[in-house]
Amino acid sequence: MHTLKTKGYKRGYPVATLIGLEEDKATLWKVFSKVAKPENTININGTRNNSKALYNFHESVINVLRPTLKEGVRTVIIASPARSNHAQEFIDHVHEHHTWLTKVPNKAAFSTITGSASTPSQVAALARTPTFKRLISETTTEETENLIEILEKRLSASYKNNLVLFSLEEAENLILKRQKPGRPKPEYLLLTGRYLAETRAKNRVHRLMQIATNRKVKTRVINAESPAGQRLTQLGGLVCLAQIE
Repeated sequence: MHTLKTKGYKRGYPVATLIGLEEDKATLWKVFSKVAKPENTININGTRNNSKALYNFHESVINVLRPTLKEGVRTVIIASPARSNHAQEFIDHVHEHHTWLTKVPNKAAFSTITGSASTPSQVAALARTPTFKRLISETTTEETENLIEILEKRLSASYKNNLVLFSLEEAENLILKRQKPGRPKPEYLLLTGRYLAETRAKNRVHRLMQIATNRKVKTRVINAESPAGQRLTQLGGLVCLAQIE
């Protein structure tokens, strides 16, 4: 995995957020399937021994995370140095002050790894480790299982304000056109990596994904071999969830 997007290099689809926690700062990265891009660096205003400074620091990290979480990327990997409890302190903060991140439909999947992720070279080295690759796989599996739980509830619900679409054409009609008040509002666009790789309408699908993301539709590409991906494959490989408000 590359750590800087070079000219003409495709970044792929979003996979996770990586947070590098150090004694005095946090560095956030957006992890795509082919590249990791720096998102933000937050410095602690004070020391970790000061509970107020640590609280404000963690809140600043959450605030930077919010837009990515709203986009639907809810896999978060936290890297911190050996013999430090920085990652656990942050997770404890989430459980104490942000319970919305621990429950479906907003539930995020957090995992921790020992190491540093403050510079491109550190992230590149971390991304090459088997542990990092395993964590990405396991954590994204947990995240996508949460998404499938939402899907299954929508499929079994009899409410008229829930809508599940199974074709590219239907998803395009819903997402690409500006919807009038009272019309279904697209919330999730879910597709498997296999669907994305094998479809004959790649340009249409990539355009749909980009516009969906721009319009705040939670868009996720799911490993076709995972339980969630197998369920999506049964439904055709692409599903769009919408709701009438």
